[in-house]
Amino acid sequence: MFPRYLVDFDLQRLPRVRTDVIVIGAGIAGLFTAIKASETKKVIMITKKSLLDSNTRYSQGGIAAVISDEDSPEYHMQDTLVAGAGLCDEQAVNVLVHEGPDGVKDLIRMGTQFDIENGELALTKEGAHSHRRILHAHGDATGAEIVRSLSERTKQDPNIELWDDHYVIDLITQDGECRGALVQKPDGQRVFVEADATILCSGGAGQLYRYTTNPDIATGDGIAIALRAGAEIRDVEFIQFHPTALCYPGAPRFLISEAVRGEGAILRNIKGERFMGKYHPQLELAPRDVVARAVLTEMEETKVSFVYIDITHETEELIKHRFPTIYEFCLRYGLDLTTDWIPVAPAAHYMMGGVKTDLHGETAVKRLFACGEVSSTGVHGANRLASNSLSEAIVFGRRIIERIAELPPLNRTPSELQVAVHRKEQPQQAVVEKKLKLQKVMLRQAGMKRDAAGLQRGLDELKRQSAYFEYALMKREEYEFANLLICAMLTTKAALLRRESRGGHFREDYPQRSDAWVKHIVYRLEEGHLEECIQDA
Repeated sequence: MFPRYLVDFDLQRLPRVRTDVIVIGAGIAGLFTAIKASETKKVIMITKKSLLDSNTRYSQGGIAAVISDEDSPEYHMQDTLVAGAGLCDEQAVNVLVHEGPDGVKDLIRMGTQFDIENGELALTKEGAHSHRRILHAHGDATGAEIVRSLSERTKQDPNIELWDDHYVIDLITQDGECRGALVQKPDGQRVFVEADATILCSGGAGQLYRYTTNPDIATGDGIAIALRAGAEIRDVEFIQFHPTALCYPGAPRFLISEAVRGEGAILRNIKGERFMGKYHPQLELAPRDVVARAVLTEMEETKVSFVYIDITHETEELIKHRFPTIYEFCLRYGLDLTTDWIPVAPAAHYMMGGVKTDLHGETAVKRLFACGEVSSTGVHGANRLASNSLSEAIVFGRRIIERIAELPPLNRTPSELQVAVHRKEQPQQAVVEKKLKLQKVMLRQAGMKRDAAGLQRGLDELKRQSAYFEYALMKREEYEFANLLICAMLTTKAALLRRESRGGHFREDYPQRSDAWVKHIVYRLEEGHLEECIQDA
């Protein structure tokens, strides 16, 4: 039983702010849509930390778009469909590959400085791509450059009001229509922000797992908020684990970009043996799920917690020029990318599923849109193709703004909504302990390799924590844990239901892909109860 709202409130007693568009989140999806919306609308952009805190900032590899004359949208589409393992929405992929180049031009117009070689945009290749189509910036700092350029534009835009350190607790709905958001200010006060359209750009749920490349803010807020508001949640059993995150004592699970393998790096086990030949003909450039499971298998067989990535055969000049961020980060821990094999292990990286949308980013709740990792547009299927995430954000961000332009103004009648559940006072256990316990359950029972017994144990354990929704929540970390718990239960339930292996979902008790499961698992909340629906792909 999930609550419709996490906290008690009375809209009549709350301060009210009105705007045209609310943008929730500050990655590429949030920044880009806010800038596009501000061309004709007033925008309030709400971030729970700051403009510079998002998954986008840590994106190294780049953004996939057909730029080269040797490439084509058809090639990009085929690569995306193959990686997506039969679950991509072909219409959505078609939109992505044809509209991606124009989205890149928008980014350039907004000030993003992609790398240039010989007077042309520099392109590289990543896993499962048939052609060089990945644009990058400062070698391996593409996300940081995009965030830099877009955040500078955002700060200077008179039509964008920035609310840093604010937390969206829930969306306010009436008669199946989103009217805005219940927001908590840094001082703990709450306010109702009313808008003609609300866009969720809140990122993914990497913090479901103990080891992740995602920052601390990736707590699945948007997915849980949207579920409570009446939206549909799709494909959340498909979690992408990046095969090569730094695994070294004292260091965070820092991403070692797929582009390193794209430029020729090889993977070796603890014995120094190159092993990908045993697993896939594309070797290190196989789809991410294949490489990640191969790495995990090698770790299990050799009884160590890492493998090595080796690019020492390339020149020092190339490595430092192409991967300056990774080179400098590793050096902090005494690891030299030019001479050392770097210890790596898989880490949770990306959620393929999320809030189900149509081809214009609109959810099942009118006036509520989702963009970026929080959304499920159908582009990624069961396994996202490398560097398609940034492309998806700009392509569907543009489409969302086109759709919002067609919306009639919200009928701004006073909302008489009061929620009074009389929640209980919380016990003293620290939220950080609860979160760590949840992460361990997910890592052990709903990680890269799954089976029915483990998933059921995990789900039972998560259900035991569901009494948390009965407590009075006051702080950001308390809301975050409630949202993580909802996401964890959805992911585990869907993984238990899907009795096959496909893309980012692998069942040891059902190791083969099954034609009977060319389907999507969709969840929706009806009067507090979770409804499960299986839809044909």
